[in-house]
Amino acid sequence: MKIRAVYPGTFDPIHFGHEDIARRAANLFDELLIAVYDRPLKSLLFTPDERLELVRISVACMGLTNVSVTGYSGLTVDFCHTVGAQVMVRGLRVFSDFEHEFRMALANHRLVPEIETVPFITSEQHTFLSSTSVREIASLGGDVSSMVPPHVEAAMKRRFSELGEDGARVVPLTSLRD
Repeated sequence: MKIRAVYPGTFDPIHFGHEDIARRAANLFDELLIAVYDRPLKSLLFTPDERLELVRISVACMGLTNVSVTGYSGLTVDFCHTVGAQVMVRGLRVFSDFEHEFRMALANHRLVPEIETVPFITSEQHTFLSSTSVREIASLGGDVSSMVPPHVEAAMKRRFSELGEDGARVVPLTSLRD
């Protein structure tokens, strides 16, 4: 039996931590579908189509032949069921991720019991990475070249150039300005 897994997320933007999880999941499962969510409840830097394109370029650059990319909306577990996935891949960076992912996995299991959630512990060098931090650093003119692939870095520079001085206001800030 072939095992199809879905790796869902907003990927705004995709970064090296996402790529690491995708590589590892692609090695474990027969087929991996990276699913880019179109309407998250958070501020986005890129449109759904732009995020899809950035993820597609990343997958092509990684040479992952058993990985495809698509967009989706609605409940993630319903999407997984619709595409015939048996597994939902999730990444865990820090302890707080575990509690959130644990609750989501239980809720998803209640909704569609035949889909298993498989968490991947992030590689040590990526534990600090989040799309939110990458967006904030880039919005403030910081160097994100060690966090994202070159095509993503270029896309972020273009976007913040288009946004001008308002760019940093588009991105919710944490404490990186200090």
